[in-house]
Amino acid sequence: MRTAVYWTSTLLVSIASILAAISYLMAAPQAVAAFTHVGYPQQLQVMLGIAKPLGAVVLLIPGVPTIKEWAYAGFGFAWIAAIVAHYLAGDGPMAFAPLLLLVVLGISYGTRPAGRQ
Repeated sequence: MRTAVYWTSTLLVSIASILAAISYLMAAPQAVAAFTHVGYPQQLQVMLGIAKPLGAVVLLIPGVPTIKEWAYAGFGFAWIAAIVAHYLAGDGPMAFAPLLLLVVLGISYGTRPAGRQ
């Protein structure tokens, strides 16, 4: 059961990150508008568009425990920053939408098999 929870949560984080990265790198109008709305520079959109799929791959491959820790931390920092940015932009309760991804990330981290720690 623990293994199924780990893989499900890790796949959800990875898929969400890859889909976000695609929209960032393609400069989808919705992504550009969202970054502008919260006051982020468009360069950050490109940086996250590169970092998110790399982090997703690291979470999925075996080994590389130190880099995996950095990937978990990077996703955590990014989603905490997103919550703060949306809250400060006046997005109300929707500002806490990234909290769902943060919870799923925590589940993935907490259920890692011994070989992935």
